Amino acid sequence: MLKKFLSAHTLLSGLLITVFLYASCNAPKKESQQAEETNAEKRIKLVRNDGQKKVDVYIDGNFFTSYIYPNSIKKPVLYPLHTPNGTKITRKFPMESSPGERVDHPHHVGVWFNYGDVNGLDFWNNSDSIKVEKRDGYGTIVHREIDNIQEGDEQANLEVSMDWLAPDGELLLKENTKFVFRGEGKEYAIDRVTTLTAQNEDVLFKDNKEGVLGIRVTRQLEHPSDKPDIFTDANGIPTGVPVLNNEGVNGKYINSEGIEGADCWGKRADWVNLTSTIGEEAISLAILDHKSNIGYPTYWHTRGYGLFAANPLGQEVFSKGQKNLNFKLEKGKSVTFKHRIIVASSKLGKEVLDSRFAEFSNN
Repeated sequence: MLKKFLSAHTLLSGLLITVFLYASCNAPKKESQQAEETNAEKRIKLVRNDGQKKVDVYIDGNFFTSYIYPNSIKKPVLYPLHTPNGTKITRKFPMESSPGERVDHPHHVGVWFNYGDVNGLDFWNNSDSIKVEKRDGYGTIVHREIDNIQEGDEQANLEVSMDWLAPDGELLLKENTKFVFRGEGKEYAIDRVTTLTAQNEDVLFKDNKEGVLGIRVTRQLEHPSDKPDIFTDANGIPTGVPVLNNEGVNGKYINSEGIEGADCWGKRADWVNLTSTIGEEAISLAILDHKSNIGYPTYWHTRGYGLFAANPLGQEVFSKGQKNLNFKLEKGKSVTFKHRIIVASSKLGKEVLDSRFAEFSNN
């Protein structure tokens, strides 16, 4: 009898322990535990600094880029842009001292979005270098609000609003842009989804070669230059681009149609990839168009001296008069542009970029 009693007691104790453990594991989490998990550091972090007018982006603790809106430039930009290995691939000028880099086109800053002819105003070429007596021909994009910041392990979202202003302060366009930052390993990406809404009147984007999504790259991503050249902006102002030391300069464009080098300029394509090597690091910087964009597939304004831009609105210029768009946005109406920028510490091939384009453009 004693043995049976002890055996039953042991069995009952075991059942009670099991029930207790099960209940403990499935009990509602305490507030402190929930808060700890909510505040757990995400893989992709956005660090807001209103005093310095920027939001820094980190992936796995590595600095990727910053959204900046200082008073010294005429539009908000992403600057600088780093590879996953930590190499800066945007030109430093005019934001930093940049020995060995070109100091032309002071309006080429980091990664930006604007246009060369908006109701007759030039937003693209505007900078502090424009003479005061000529500034009535240029527009300015002003940062207004950070509307949303959301960190995450798969992606982080930054939503901002801006105003496109005439020199007299008239509001032409409201801009709402969502940046989506992703990345792991050797490949990072930025989706820029920009919605423009015409405010007090119709807005005409007259065909112009200078637009819309631009990046100015560091010297090593340029094509080797064999002669100086002069480039003229939409207002006829010439800018000289001299020959510099080509040591370590090995950039090369290739587009989705297999066209390479300087021949990518003025061609239409789903994407363009700019490859180079800095030290021992292979690098790809690619811009992807989206099938929903006005003017798809976009024309590419790809210059060997380091300007890398997608321009769907400059059709008359790039087609040498065979086509034209002259896109008009009626008062109160909106248009959305979607682009993806890929930065990789490796050379991405056509198969990979075709896949990335299909994934991006079908959403």
